[in-house]
Amino acid sequence: MQGLGCAVRTDPDSIWSAEQAAAASADFAELHAAHGGVLWVAFDPLQARCGLFFWRDERCLELTPAAFSVRSRVYEYGGGACCATEQGAAFVNERDQQIYRIDIGVDGGAHGLGGPTSPYVITDEPHCRYGDLSFVPAWQALLAVEESHEGDAVVHRLVRIGLTGKRDVLVEGADFYAAPVADSTGQRLAWIEWDRPLQPWVATRLCQRESGERTRVLAGEAGDRSLQQPRFDAQGRLWVLSDKAGWWQPWCVDGQAQPQGAPYDHASAPWQLGGRTYLPLENDELLLTRFEQGVGVLLGCAVRTSGLDGKTIGAHYLGGPATPYERRLAGDFTRFRSLAADTEHFYCIAVAPDRLPTVLAIRRSDGALRILAGGETPLSEEHLARPQPFSCTVGEGEHCHGFFYSPVSTKERPPLVIFLHGGPTSACYPVFDPRIAFWTLRSFAVLDLNYRGSSGYGRGYRLRLAGQWGELEVEDIRAAIEALAGEGRIDPQRVFVRGGSAGGFSALRALAELPQLRGGASLYGVSDPLALRRLTHKFEADYLDWLIGDPELDAERYRRRTPLLQAEQIEVPVIFFQGALDNVVVPSQTEAMVEALRSRGLPVEYRLFAEERHGFRQAANLAEALRAEHAFYQRLI
Repeated sequence: MQGLGCAVRTDPDSIWSAEQAAAASADFAELHAAHGGVLWVAFDPLQARCGLFFWRDERCLELTPAAFSVRSRVYEYGGGACCATEQGAAFVNERDQQIYRIDIGVDGGAHGLGGPTSPYVITDEPHCRYGDLSFVPAWQALLAVEESHEGDAVVHRLVRIGLTGKRDVLVEGADFYAAPVADSTGQRLAWIEWDRPLQPWVATRLCQRESGERTRVLAGEAGDRSLQQPRFDAQGRLWVLSDKAGWWQPWCVDGQAQPQGAPYDHASAPWQLGGRTYLPLENDELLLTRFEQGVGVLLGCAVRTSGLDGKTIGAHYLGGPATPYERRLAGDFTRFRSLAADTEHFYCIAVAPDRLPTVLAIRRSDGALRILAGGETPLSEEHLARPQPFSCTVGEGEHCHGFFYSPVSTKERPPLVIFLHGGPTSACYPVFDPRIAFWTLRSFAVLDLNYRGSSGYGRGYRLRLAGQWGELEVEDIRAAIEALAGEGRIDPQRVFVRGGSAGGFSALRALAELPQLRGGASLYGVSDPLALRRLTHKFEADYLDWLIGDPELDAERYRRRTPLLQAEQIEVPVIFFQGALDNVVVPSQTEAMVEALRSRGLPVEYRLFAEERHGFRQAANLAEALRAEHAFYQRLI
């Protein structure tokens, strides 16, 4: 077993400090192959902003001035905040949520890249937000999801926006929209929509409108499947990810639809817009990523489907064992996002267990890899804890999953910190996490838990949380502790639990129900679900009804699962972190929980960060929170 050697003699802060861990939370998003190069968005925690970058001819240039940050706030979680246009790019500016255009001199000019012009605004709708941008050459216009705040009402639409700002409403009437896409002629429009009280990972509809025709629902009208990421291929056929067969798999909608790929999820839950985890290619091929027991893989493969004439296209169904029609790519990486391609390369944002997020180019001819940005390896192998797949039995023959990290060095069974992801319909991944590295270098083991209800393990696993939130994941935590203790991998008397947002709720629930826990941390965590339900935004307004139940019919269930009302059951110290500007979990909710525990004489710490919202972004605050949480646990072991 890793890490049962001698104790670390070097001060961990000299190897991996809280400041280094915070700075390493930098990330990439929104990657596009365009203009003979690649566009992407990079998040810099030291500036707490997202810049738009363009790489071409061995040079990388930031397009956005320092006063701009590229980030959409549609559905609060955003996504699809930029796209390539014929002369440059369009993007959503975080401050005002308006769309800006920037030209980058794609035909040459100053600085070899043409030298970007200053951004100029092309929308003037101060009550609106925009996301899921795409450029339609046939229209010479943008296609976008619009979120309009009209008094107390929030209305979502699909709109067309000309590059000079002319706006046309294309589709409205549903509660939510996502992933609008037009074919190469501009005559055929497809999109995803859904209505309250559903969430997009429960049930959505795939819709289509052709020029001169009415809207048609192509799939999902019965409310029995979740669909995402429609795409038109080079032949004009429409594809979509559907979990009709139990997993989010690519389906060719035109003709006789059938799932492509092996029975694994080929996407995560669509919390954000703009996802691109599969890509139809020329010659009836697909570039796709999928999760195999939670581990991401990237493949290029042939497809088998039926076209409009009913004839079989492609030579082989690509499921099952490796075949000449399935080629694995970038095997050292374990998560892939924002897939793109040009004639010579595949591109993606890739992450691995030993390095920071990477903008990766993969040569199509031979699979050779090239790192265009990121990809640093901040720790040597001797200081690196690698993820070990974890699974244990829970309930009546069910299993929960996750990834276990042994401490880098210890002489005894180590204390354990259990990480609980947010969502709760989200997931953790076996990639380098700077926070986990911080703990494992300080003689803590870490379990990154994908409790039942997490995405990446199929529809049944994902929907298992319906009506069970606040109990099911607590059972999984208990089972995981027992399994790890039984294998001698942890000290069961020194176990801590922590989580942010929905993960904070689960942490508080575990602290109330599991007396074996030594303490825990809630980062902007939900302590009063009913208060959250009254204040939360439209996208999640009905989510708690699905997770727990109807507030009136299931009032007793809410009472049993509300940490604020169960505070007397918590007997161990807790540390709380909260953003003063958080409009999802407002400070008063956390402060009520803090006061309820303090009134009973429990050791409680509360850190309020004046300029943070729901999810911390500023490096200095991330570092301070990490140091404070570690010091808090150290006093308890």
